[in-house]
Amino acid sequence: MNKNTFLSNSTLNFLKQFKNPHDVQLFLNDVPYDPEPGTKSPRLVAENKAANCFEGALFAAAALTTLGHKPLIVDMIAENDDDHVIAVFKNNNCYGAIAKSNTTVLRFREPVYRSLRELVMSYFEMYFNTIGEKTLRSYSNPVNLSRFDNVNWMTTDKNLDFIGDYLYTIKHHKILTTKMLRSLSPTDKILVNLGFNGSVPEGLFVPTRKK
Repeated sequence: MNKNTFLSNSTLNFLKQFKNPHDVQLFLNDVPYDPEPGTKSPRLVAENKAANCFEGALFAAAALTTLGHKPLIVDMIAENDDDHVIAVFKNNNCYGAIAKSNTTVLRFREPVYRSLRELVMSYFEMYFNTIGEKTLRSYSNPVNLSRFDNVNWMTTDKNLDFIGDYLYTIKHHKILTTKMLRSLSPTDKILVNLGFNGSVPEGLFVPTRKK
């Protein structure tokens, strides 16, 4: 079945304004970060013009279907930090990504990465918490959101937190060895300040400082 069958006419018309993946990213960059708990559907994101990280990934995945892509998301697990979810797509057999983030550096990636791991690792140096620790630890295989079509994930009024709960049940691939973890250096303070420039304080993870 055509994925667009699951979209209301108003939502479909809204998503059709995006002519390429970067247009979707620009929309997510412009809407405010929503620190409130819960997960809204792409339709509600379009109507409310606000999104958190997970809602941004779901919105981007829905928008990508109107561009001929599958609605794929990848979960990235962090230590002493918020996890992050990105919508992934492929052009010329290379991976790219769209993401909403309360930082300036965990967002769009051009489709130039030849493997999913290569794409994920492009986030590693930029994935740091507010005290400068590099926190990315693992990532999932792409999840096709079509598995949730029976609950109308694109248009429902209901809370979609259960999709996030599902991500915790699937296999994740570790990216660092124990020796690598022990030798990580802190992120430059200038980069940390730039990364959180313009962030919504209420939506920031408060890390635990090591003793």
